[in-house]
Amino acid sequence: MLLNPFLVVVYLIDVMQKKESKTFRHVMLRAGIISTVVFCIFAILGDTVFSEIMQVEFASFQIFGGIVFLLIGLQFVFRGPQAIEILRGESEHLAGAIAMPILIGPGTISVSVLIGKRLDPMMAGISIFAAMAISIVIILLLKSLHDIVRTRHERLIQKYIEIAGRITALYVGTISIEMIMQGIRTWAGKF
Repeated sequence: MLLNPFLVVVYLIDVMQKKESKTFRHVMLRAGIISTVVFCIFAILGDTVFSEIMQVEFASFQIFGGIVFLLIGLQFVFRGPQAIEILRGESEHLAGAIAMPILIGPGTISVSVLIGKRLDPMMAGISIFAAMAISIVIILLLKSLHDIVRTRHERLIQKYIEIAGRITALYVGTISIEMIMQGIRTWAGKF
């Protein structure tokens, strides 16, 4: 659900409008590869990344990630799709800017760690690859549909972006509070 392509395109609408299909396709494929590698690393190494490498608790990441997610959700409520442009900024390396903060975020990293805990490394990698591949393919199909429909139904697209943006903001806000609460519960359980 965190990689829901129908909601992710809301974050990508400015890029979809500015880039031609071939360029957009290459950027999304690179962003997908970057994201898949990062998710697989977190799935395989899991809590080790936090406890051994960063020397922090996973609960701390959940709380901080929840706060970041909450701020993104609030920005989206008040500024709409322009909020993600501000977060992503102008980047020479658009694939990396799309991978992080749009595809790779606190929620998707947390889910990757949980997938790694529940599945063996091979199945976790396959699951992550399949989810990313399906999401990227749907996003590319939506870009093609956007290019066809845009010339005739610009107002309809803007209405979809507005509605989907509000839904996304509610969803992101809800997930962020849940991440904060999970982090607090985990911390409280240690004492």
